[in-house]
Amino acid sequence: MTVAVDRAATGRGERPGLRARLVRSYRRHWYAYAMIAPVVIVLGVLVGYPLARGVYLTFTDADSLNSARTIGVNHIEATYKFVGLDNYADILWGPTSGDRFWSHFVWTIVWTVSCVALHYVIGLGLALLLHQKLRGRTAYRLMLILPWAVPTFVTVFSWRIMLADGGFLNTALGSLHLPQPAWLEDPFFQRLAAIMVNTWCGVPFMMVSLLGGLQSIDATLYEAAEMDGANAWQRFRYVTLPGLRTVSSTVVLLGVIWTFNQFTVIFLLFGTGAPDAQILVTWAYYLGFGQQPRDYAQSAAYGVLLLSMLIVFTSLYRRWLARGEQFAS
Repeated sequence: MTVAVDRAATGRGERPGLRARLVRSYRRHWYAYAMIAPVVIVLGVLVGYPLARGVYLTFTDADSLNSARTIGVNHIEATYKFVGLDNYADILWGPTSGDRFWSHFVWTIVWTVSCVALHYVIGLGLALLLHQKLRGRTAYRLMLILPWAVPTFVTVFSWRIMLADGGFLNTALGSLHLPQPAWLEDPFFQRLAAIMVNTWCGVPFMMVSLLGGLQSIDATLYEAAEMDGANAWQRFRYVTLPGLRTVSSTVVLLGVIWTFNQFTVIFLLFGTGAPDAQILVTWAYYLGFGQQPRDYAQSAAYGVLLLSMLIVFTSLYRRWLARGEQFAS
């Protein structure tokens, strides 16, 4: 038996349309919209428009020869044309994709994994040490956080001087009768030097974040573990690591994003040279600004690919964390 309910009788009526709902929402929350409007406008100008413009350029053959430009009093109109997905196809499957994209992609993955792993392991070790009751602990914290406080360009230029042929590092190795690598010339040691410098710059942030996480763990958990006869390794495995799960997941995600897009260290250390040490973001810069003619379309396509990779990784990483939390609970 079907019972028809009169909407008018129940007082509910028909559901208002989208425009009516927007007007009602604006009337109710106009003050909130007014407060966030400046932020939305600024983000739209500084982020939204450049992003949309960059995505559009990926579907063209724009470069420095066919883009609009002004020379003196003469304005030259743009002559680039729409080419569809040709840029993406050339980057991923073109005849030079192995040397131009995939080699840099593999090195970028190795660079990211190596740096983030070193950041976390060294940062956790230092955080565990500073969490102990040590004399002069405050002074040690200040010294260890100094590489993070110093501007990155100062740190990288200092390392560049130390890694030069006659620099401090090779001089010290020579005094010990050890080989003196060409840190800034040999491709293998260029990559090793880049990882060393980025590790030096990134460890303090990881250390401070993990130290804050250690201080938030309830001390009674350690006391209960000791009473149960747990040794130092068991307390670390079953108390410390689970207590740091939330902090660790956040700092690792941030570390991956920052390291994957770490332009400053590579560029200041090698410039647009050292092609074997260039990661994807610095290679994209080289295509767009470090060669002639400047290939704006290919550079923008690299940027879109980088953004897509990070979005996919972040989604999978968060899903994996959520699954792990469900399993743990």
